[in-house]
Amino acid sequence: MSNRLLVAVLLVAVAVAVAVILERRRPAPPTQGRRWAVPGQLDRDDFEGPERPWLVAVFTSATCDSCLRVLPKARVLESDEVAVVEVTYQADKDLHQRYGVEIVPTLVVADAEGVVRASFIGEPTSTDLWAAVAEARHPPPPAFGS
Repeated sequence: MSNRLLVAVLLVAVAVAVAVILERRRPAPPTQGRRWAVPGQLDRDDFEGPERPWLVAVFTSATCDSCLRVLPKARVLESDEVAVVEVTYQADKDLHQRYGVEIVPTLVVADAEGVVRASFIGEPTSTDLWAAVAEARHPPPPAFGS
């Protein structure tokens, strides 16, 4: 009986050793890219033009090359209905912190209540930006049967 017990203990020890070795050989899971937060709500009184129904806020930094290209694309949208505001990190650090903007350029399109209806992190194409603002201002009707 003691021989059987010794064999069983040895088999368990070998199984544990094999399991440990196999676990160590398992590759690490792929890293997950950081997902940058975009504010979902703005206080319109924090920005110029709160009386206008729409706000395009462009969070930028003076040290950001792509920020220089985003602002002119957004400025085209400025009208009696749409306020376009640049929020530079150097001048408006408190707003970057308040809204959790950690990467620039970040662009948000907010309605009269400050609800963010569209957003971009990085440099959008002019077409994508203008289409997002148009769709936010005039959303398509619901699909038939929805």
